[in-house]
Amino acid sequence: MSKEDNLNKNWKKDFPILKQQATNVSRRDFAKFLTLVSGGLMVGSGLVAAKAYLIPKEEVEGEHFVCKKDEVPVGGTRAFVIEGSTIPYILIHLESGEFKAYEQKCTHLSCSVFYKPGTGIIHCPCHEGSFDAKTGDVLAGPPPRALPSLEVFFKENDIYVKASHKEEQAV
Repeated sequence: MSKEDNLNKNWKKDFPILKQQATNVSRRDFAKFLTLVSGGLMVGSGLVAAKAYLIPKEEVEGEHFVCKKDEVPVGGTRAFVIEGSTIPYILIHLESGEFKAYEQKCTHLSCSVFYKPGTGIIHCPCHEGSFDAKTGDVLAGPPPRALPSLEVFFKENDIYVKASHKEEQAV
C-alpha cells in the first residue's frame, strides 16, 4: 500500500461524515447554535463590563521621573510607563515649547494613539479619532471623551509627571 492510499483511508476514519450529510443542518440545530454563541457573547460582555465597574482603574500617585528635557526634541514624543502600572503614556514636546503627557490609549477602543508633529493633533488610526494635543479634547471621530492627562512639571533639567488636577476634581 502506498503512502497516498494510506492517507486517503486514514482521513476517512478521522472524519467519517459523508459529504451529503455535511450540508444538511436543520433550522433547529442552526438556531440552537446561534443561541448558544449569542448567549456566550452576552455573558462575556457582561463580565467585561462588571470588571470595569467593580475594579477601578489604577490611580497615579506621587511624582514620577520621565526623562531629561533635552531627550525629547521639539515636535517629538517619548512613550513611558509609570513604575508599578501597566498603562502606557506619551510625553509630547509641542512646537510652542510646552510639554504635555497623556494616556496613550484612545478612549474609544483603547487603540494606541500617536502625535502628528506640526499639526497639534494626537491621532488614533483605528477609527480616525483625533485629539487636541494642547488639551486632550476630542476633535473628530468616535472617541467619547478626552484623553486622560498627567500634569508635567520640571525639576532643573528633569521632566516629572503627577496626577492631573482636572482628574482629581472629576472624581
